[in-house]
Amino acid sequence: MMNRNQWLPTVFNDLFNADFMPKASATAPAINVVESDKDYTVELAAPGLKKEDFKVNINDEGNLVIKMEQKNEQKEEDKSRHYLRREFSYSKFEQTLILPDDVEKDQISAKVEHGVLTIDLPKTAAAQKKPARQIEIG
Repeated sequence: MMNRNQWLPTVFNDLFNADFMPKASATAPAINVVESDKDYTVELAAPGLKKEDFKVNINDEGNLVIKMEQKNEQKEEDKSRHYLRREFSYSKFEQTLILPDDVEKDQISAKVEHGVLTIDLPKTAAAQKKPARQIEIG
């Protein structure tokens, strides 16, 4: 009869240390861009991230640059156990968006709320559509 206590750790070591096992996958977050008469809104899916994980700026070429970086290290200090696998995760994302000419670059704002990074890009006053109106003939 096989002794399970000696067999089990070997199986876990073989499984978790295999080179063919894919590591954490990196995918780009989903981005929505919405246009209204007054502004553009960029929404980036960011579940579990905080505002400190983002940097949003305008580069030298006048483009919007969104950077996200998150590091997670899960450690436990229990000396009575040894680990068969430890998880370290690192996520990094950068996206550059070319802004339309009608964006008021000095008025751009951003916030993170409910797992979504929202960037508001107000349009210049000249670009905002004027409401249609009837002209009286005198």
